[in-house]
Amino acid sequence: MNKLARFDWFSLLLYLVLFGIGLINIYSAVYNADDNSVALSFMQKQLISFGLGVILIFIIQFFDTRFFERYASIIYLVSIGSLLGLWLFGTEVSGAKSWYNIGSFSLQPSEFAKVAVALTFAKHLGGFNTQIKKTKDYISAFVIMGIPAILTLLQPDPGTALVLLGFFLVLHIEGLPSFFFICLISLFVLFVSTLLLDMYWVMVAILLFAILYIALQSKQKRKKIVFPALLVSIIFGGFTYSVSYIFEHIFEQRHRDRFNILLGKELDTQGVGYNINQSQIAIGSGRFSGKGFLEGTQTKGGFVPEQQTDYIFTTIGEEWGFIGSSFVLLLFLVLMLRIVRVAYKQKKTFSRVFCLGFACTLFIHVAINLGMVVGLVPTIGIPLPLMSYGGSSLLAFSVFLGIYLRITYQRMD
Repeated sequence: MNKLARFDWFSLLLYLVLFGIGLINIYSAVYNADDNSVALSFMQKQLISFGLGVILIFIIQFFDTRFFERYASIIYLVSIGSLLGLWLFGTEVSGAKSWYNIGSFSLQPSEFAKVAVALTFAKHLGGFNTQIKKTKDYISAFVIMGIPAILTLLQPDPGTALVLLGFFLVLHIEGLPSFFFICLISLFVLFVSTLLLDMYWVMVAILLFAILYIALQSKQKRKKIVFPALLVSIIFGGFTYSVSYIFEHIFEQRHRDRFNILLGKELDTQGVGYNINQSQIAIGSGRFSGKGFLEGTQTKGGFVPEQQTDYIFTTIGEEWGFIGSSFVLLLFLVLMLRIVRVAYKQKKTFSRVFCLGFACTLFIHVAINLGMVVGLVPTIGIPLPLMSYGGSSLLAFSVFLGIYLRITYQRMD
C-alpha cells in the first residue's frame, strides 16, 4: 500500500477547513473599512501561528509514538515548570497571569498543558493491560490532571482548569465506577443549588435524601450502606457549607457577577452581562442564512468585545446564519467522531487514551464556548478550537492533531 494513501488526509482537511473558516471570520470581526491595517495584522499573526502549527504537525510525523509514551512524564514536568514560572516571569492579561511575552508574541503555557496531561494520562493508563480497578491508580490519575488544574485556577484561569478536569470523562470511559461520576455531577448541582437557595435548606435536602435512600434498601443491605451513605452526606454537607467561602473568597468579582447574571440573581445588560447580551443579539440577527460576509451590523459596530477570540462564533452566527453555524458544528462533530472511532481501533492503551483525551478536549472546548456565546454558561475564557484568534491555542491543537495523525498512521505499520 502506498504510504501517502495511509495518511489520514481527511482529518487534516477538517483541520484546514476549520482554520480557514476561523481566519475569514477573524478578519470580519476586526475589519474596519476606514483602516484595514488592524484586520490584516490580526490575519498575519494568525497565519504565522498556523504556519508554525503545520511545521509542528510535519515534524511530529517523524517521531515514533513510543517516543511520546517514553517521554510523557518529562513533557508533563516541563509543562508544570512552565506554569509555575508564570509566578515569576508571567505577564498579566485581562486579570490573569497566564502569559509569557516573547517579543511581539505571547505564549500561554496552560494551552500546552492540555497536551501534556493527555500524554501523561495515556502513559499512566497504558501501564495496565486492562481497565484499572485499584483506587490508588485512580488517585494517581486525579493527581495528574489536578496539579495543572489547580495551578491554572490560581492564575486565575477557571476555563482552562475546567478543561483539564474534563479528563475525568476519559477516566470514566476507561472504567472509573459510575459512583465517582455521579458524585461529580452531584457536587456541581449542590454548588448551583447553594447559590440559588439557602445553604441550610440544601443541607436538609441532603440529609432527607440519604435517609430515604437507606430506607428503600432491603434489611440485609441496609446495615452495609448506613455508614457510607452518612459519610457521603457529611462530605456533601461540608462542601455545601464551603460554597459560600469558595464563591466569595476564591472567585474574583467578575466571576461572581457572571454567575449571578447567569442564575438570574442580577440583571446587567450593560456591565458584566454586556458580552452575553450582545452575543445573543448578534447570533439571533443572523437568522437562517445570515447577513453576508462583512455585513454583520453587530460585528461591524463593535458591539461584542473580543469578538475575534472567545466570541468568534457570534460572527459566524450573524454573517452566515443558521446554515453556516450548523456547518461549523457539523465539521467539529465529524472530527470528534472520527477521533473516537480511531481511538477504539487502537491495540495499545496509550494510543487509545490519548485519542480519547484529544476528542474530550475538543468536545469541552466547543461545548463551553458555544454555551458562553448563547448565555448557557458564564464567560470563563475558552476559545473555539482552531477558529478563535490566538497563537497558543492554535499551536496546542496542532500538536494534538500531529500526534493523533502519527498514531493513526503508525497503527497500520
